[in-house]
Amino acid sequence: KTFKVMAWNIFHGANDIENGVQNAIEIIKEIDPDIILMVETYGSGKMIADALGYNFHLIAPKGTALDDKNTNLSIFSKFPFGERIDTEHPFYLGGREIVIDGQKINVFSNWFHYLPWEDEPEKLGMSAEELLKWEKTDAKYQMIQKVLPYIKEYAVKADEIPMIFGGDMNTPSHLDWGEKTKELHNGLVVPWYSTKVLVDIGLIDSFRELNPDPVAKPGITWHTKGKNDDYRIDYIFYKSPKLKAIKSESYKVFFDEPFSINGKTIQYPSDHGFVVTTFRFED
Repeated sequence: KTFKVMAWNIFHGANDIENGVQNAIEIIKEIDPDIILMVETYGSGKMIADALGYNFHLIAPKGTALDDKNTNLSIFSKFPFGERIDTEHPFYLGGREIVIDGQKINVFSNWFHYLPWEDEPEKLGMSAEELLKWEKTDAKYQMIQKVLPYIKEYAVKADEIPMIFGGDMNTPSHLDWGEKTKELHNGLVVPWYSTKVLVDIGLIDSFRELNPDPVAKPGITWHTKGKNDDYRIDYIFYKSPKLKAIKSESYKVFFDEPFSINGKTIQYPSDHGFVVTTFRFED
């Protein structure tokens, strides 16, 4: 059995262009994922889920209106939901148990703050060690510390109950700043904490696992026109001997520009690209 997971920051509920929500619906219809880890839901999620026939879970305290415009994260599923996975920090991490043919999976949607951010951190005049210290000076690091206990808790259980964790981490990956890419980064090899901390507890970056060459397949999901700020900052991680990632693709389209897929052209409502990974259950 295979299933497809999509992680997408739809940007302000996909409301910043005309017909943006409908365009998001059309894009999801063409990708046809089984599970969606959505960021910047902001009231649009239930409408999108209903239009496409998904089960919908809003990552918010129980009783929150499903069209609440202040709620960031959500999870869509073609499969039945199991138990809720609530955290004390639902704006940037929450989850839901999903049941696929009797197998439970713990699925998480996440968002981390972009600060500290530099379009070209290699030009700050810092060594790799100094960049790692700089990385820990603002909101992103503080958020990771608050939710890391939850991530570790479910990672420990992942031998029995597979874990999938994805969304918008607002950070480049240490896997994209290695020896192969140091010529692109002013000679620097930087083991960025924000992604390495997940790999160190056993999570696998599905896109980079299946596309191991960051030069040939950079997987860019963030790029602003006119700036050298193109990075892979949206991810799908997983952990479990019961799962194997078999295909992973990354898409990047500029905000409010045409997106061509499956012979259709759809005006793109988000400033982020997205990543889609197909998983197979292992016997």
